[in-house]
Amino acid sequence: MPVTRDIAATYRRPGKVMRQLLAMGQREDRALAILMAACVVVFIGQWPRLAREAHLSGQELNPLLGGTLLAWVFMAPLMFYAIAFVSYLALRAIGGKLSGFDARITLFWAFLAASPLILLHGLVAGFIGPGVQLHIVGAIWLALFLWFWIAGLKTAGWGRR
Repeated sequence: MPVTRDIAATYRRPGKVMRQLLAMGQREDRALAILMAACVVVFIGQWPRLAREAHLSGQELNPLLGGTLLAWVFMAPLMFYAIAFVSYLALRAIGGKLSGFDARITLFWAFLAASPLILLHGLVAGFIGPGVQLHIVGAIWLALFLWFWIAGLKTAGWGRR
């Protein structure tokens, strides 16, 4: 199934989509591609906020975009690999039967599947600015991300003993 359909299906049944991803086999290139796609979407989602910030402060937009590109496309993947490793160790310590790949793919897919809300968050930050609306969209994104991640971990073997 195309990635966009898988993302939409994740909003209905995250466990089913994760089972399909895990059934494709352990391919690290797929996991990295999912993570990089999510990071690029987050980078694009930051453009309206950065444009607003540059306009209001009189700064140049290009350095802001460059710094955000460096942060999201080059540094954030390393952070996500570290988070996946820590979650793998924690879940193994409490008796989960998942592999390192399972921990990575569940985290990376949850991040990509929740990324449409990141685009909305960027639009709200760019057009409305800081405020209650921005916090509401951020809270909805966080809730969806955690739901997708936990559902993926359960499917991958968090609860298996």
